[in-house]
Amino acid sequence: MSLLPETGRRVDEIAARAQSAGRAPSLALAVVRDRAVLHFAGVGEQPRPDPETQYRLGSITKMLTATMVLQLRDEGAFALDDLLYRHLPGTSVGSITLRQLLGHVSGLQREPDGPWWQRTDGGDVDTFLAELAFDKVAGPPFRRFHYSHLAYGLLGAMLERVTGESWAALAGKRVLEPLGMTRTTYAPVEPFARGYVVHALDGSLHEEPRRDAGAMAPAGQLWSTVTDMATWAAFLADPAPAVLGRETLDEMCAPVALTDLESWTGGHGLGPQLFRVGERVFVGHGGSMPGYAAHLAVHRRSRTGVIAFANAHRLTGTSIRDVCLDALTTVLDAEPATPEPWRPPPAPGDGTAELCGRWWWMGQEYQLDADGDRVVMGKVTPPAVEPWSFAPEGPDRWRGLTGENAGEVLQVRRTPEGAVDGLDIATLRFRRDPAHLA
Repeated sequence: MSLLPETGRRVDEIAARAQSAGRAPSLALAVVRDRAVLHFAGVGEQPRPDPETQYRLGSITKMLTATMVLQLRDEGAFALDDLLYRHLPGTSVGSITLRQLLGHVSGLQREPDGPWWQRTDGGDVDTFLAELAFDKVAGPPFRRFHYSHLAYGLLGAMLERVTGESWAALAGKRVLEPLGMTRTTYAPVEPFARGYVVHALDGSLHEEPRRDAGAMAPAGQLWSTVTDMATWAAFLADPAPAVLGRETLDEMCAPVALTDLESWTGGHGLGPQLFRVGERVFVGHGGSMPGYAAHLAVHRRSRTGVIAFANAHRLTGTSIRDVCLDALTTVLDAEPATPEPWRPPPAPGDGTAELCGRWWWMGQEYQLDADGDRVVMGKVTPPAVEPWSFAPEGPDRWRGLTGENAGEVLQVRRTPEGAVDGLDIATLRFRRDPAHLA
């Protein structure tokens, strides 16, 4: 499976223009769908990139840290609304919650104490915590979004204290090994791209040292390839149950805060960043470390994503984020995902067949269908963006799972003779009669 020739040519052009105008020694870009790399564009000579060339992920690493936090929450190790001091006793910023740290709404400042952590060798977790000052809270939680590398250093420290294992060991055991991401590593493994700062005036290359972030590794340490990141993109669209359940991944990808209050083009979930381009919303994350820029974006509904790496700290006149989103939008516009084939639904279960069919409320028409042991209901015209699904909870009682009625109760109303007379959903009465308005 691959892109159509014209789509591939347009993606190649996006990559070539970004590398040339952006003055990157090399740039690697891949389009993925359904766990397969559909197209790879490698531009530049230092090095000549291929799908197995490692680049540094930078803050894309944060998504893996968040995944481990949610894994342990699901296993009962803690709750997201626990205050940090419960798991890091003695920390100077213990009055904020794990949820606030994950979504960058904790009020913490962006950086830890000391010199710029991205350009120095990091210390161990005990030193990191001991040096953390009491004044690192920049404002009250949830007042506004404020991106914080420090927050993810603290989440990594919390993971180590709770499990008794290093963050690197946890990442390997809990995420990378189960997904088969063998070329995603803590330190670079050949072949890897050296990272550069490009002189603004003469274009000369200045190689950056590759520092070990130490206690700040959970915020930006990892190295990877477009092949491994294709696996991660597929995970964001269709999670592996051995790593994370779908409901938990959906929770991670739900917006916690808007990062752009003016035009609502950006947001943040419990780990992933959210990007709106037109009417589509992508999930993923950007990343940078001295000498490197990276971005990953995934359209979950179509299971399509783009990964972009460059071994320059920034691109002149553009950004790796814009390159990635431009390529993904181009692919989705040119080659939308093929719809799933229609299949006859299974026969309705006992007590379900009499609920199926058309229902009316306030002059609007709705359709209810059986879906195994569940029922699905939605507006006929215009169709609902996300139909309502309900699971049985008791006799004539169903609990909403998806759509705007998630969590609400569907109660079947019957006549004294036992015939179905109507459906109550969150106090709204649906009837078979199109003239019904109550």
